[in-house]
Amino acid sequence: MTAPLLKLEDITKRYGGTLALDGVSLDLRAGEVHALMGENGAGKSTLMKVLAGNVAADAGRILIDGKEVDIRSPAEASANGIAIIHQELNTVPYMSVAENLALGKEPRGRFGMLDRKRMLREAREKLARIHADVDPTRPLGSLSVGMQQMVEIARAVSENARILVLDEPTAALSRRESQELYALIDHMRRVGVGLVYISHRMEEVWQLADRISVLRDGGHVGTGPASELTEAKVVSMMVGRDIEDLYHHESRTPGAPVLEVEGLEGNGVGPVDLTVGAGEVVCMAGLIGSGRTEMARMIFGADRRAAGVVRISGKVSAPGDPSAAIADGIGMVPENRKEEGLFLEHSVLDNIAISSLDRLSTLGRIHRTERRKEVLDRMAALHLRQNAVDLPVEALSGGNQQKAAVARWLMRDCDLLIFDEPTRGVDIGAKREIYDLIDGLAREGKAILVISSDLPEAIGIGDRLLVMRAGQIVHEMPSQQATEEIVMLHATGAATNSASDTTAAAEEVQP
Repeated sequence: MTAPLLKLEDITKRYGGTLALDGVSLDLRAGEVHALMGENGAGKSTLMKVLAGNVAADAGRILIDGKEVDIRSPAEASANGIAIIHQELNTVPYMSVAENLALGKEPRGRFGMLDRKRMLREAREKLARIHADVDPTRPLGSLSVGMQQMVEIARAVSENARILVLDEPTAALSRRESQELYALIDHMRRVGVGLVYISHRMEEVWQLADRISVLRDGGHVGTGPASELTEAKVVSMMVGRDIEDLYHHESRTPGAPVLEVEGLEGNGVGPVDLTVGAGEVVCMAGLIGSGRTEMARMIFGADRRAAGVVRISGKVSAPGDPSAAIADGIGMVPENRKEEGLFLEHSVLDNIAISSLDRLSTLGRIHRTERRKEVLDRMAALHLRQNAVDLPVEALSGGNQQKAAVARWLMRDCDLLIFDEPTRGVDIGAKREIYDLIDGLAREGKAILVISSDLPEAIGIGDRLLVMRAGQIVHEMPSQQATEEIVMLHATGAATNSASDTTAAAEEVQP
């Protein structure tokens, strides 16, 4: 047993009347991966913000190598060898990869001018350290979300951190990118870096972690060796109760078609034909770049289609017009909730009500009492704290932000709901709630289209499973007949090749 590299002792933090952290203690050893688990809002992010210098604790202390340190800013955290990879991207998309990697530490030449040649050379070296094949001259925003995440990791690794916090680092990575990250974690562990690993993906935790700590409602529930803890035990610690079958739902009988898509083409997608019936949940799986999101955006009218027809309950929906799609009864929870699904600086109230203002106002005057009552009803249905109704939505945890995005369309009472990666970055307790919500909506007669890169989820929650590859639906089957192997075979194109070709191809599928 080695002495702790990092020790957090009795960390307490209040936000008004809310106790976000209640005397939490945690330690980290050099060369250890210590998983930190808990539901959204359990206090994980607040604890890491205290460590990163973004938030000042009301009580408690931080020790590094046994010596108490005072961390009041991110710069002081960095000076103490602490680096944080946040769940949400913390980059500048319109700047190049090299400029992002050098941000705040730009190399200077004569007369204080930016040394661009040195900046590019150092960027290539930083990317090579994590085996990221990225052109450092490209604008960061032109990369996939997964590659942008890898650039953030490269920046943190280049700072030679002794304490590295990874907050849901694989949420937007393909399986191959995730495996590369795991190899990098093993390397950092061997050279004595201590890693705090925050993830809702159980398989990752048991693959990587030496120890696991669980937080619930701002308190420390317990810590133990990963080898001695079971998934069922950790889930029980997280939620305070047992969760039996994550994907269980009773048999559903679809009704008449609500969504009918014929010959849809555009953005590298098509032609696509698709139907979703009333009371039916159709899940769509596929690789990164298979065209799932692009197809959904065209159905919703966010992107203009080159050809094809979309009908909702027999009525043709106007192309390239989200407001018309909403009026036709379509709602969409996008993959990137922060940029496309929410108004972060506005209140939870405003975010949930925004798409229903037409029926909550008369001659431009909003019926505020009615609006507030309906919003609170939707929040209660999704177990969102009602005292958060007037908070900016950016103050919520990632899982609760997702619930707010879903509540917006519940309030609109849409006939068709499209969920693009509905449980990305969401804890296991909230996942069960979202699955129950989807099942409940289907039983009310709503048509549900779910895009998911979580294969057990895509198989487990739906009635039918569709597989996309290269912009087309290449396979369809009842969900009860689907397996992860069958999905991989069709998603990679290996179903038409020899079985020996499947292993390398399957590395591209998302976990």
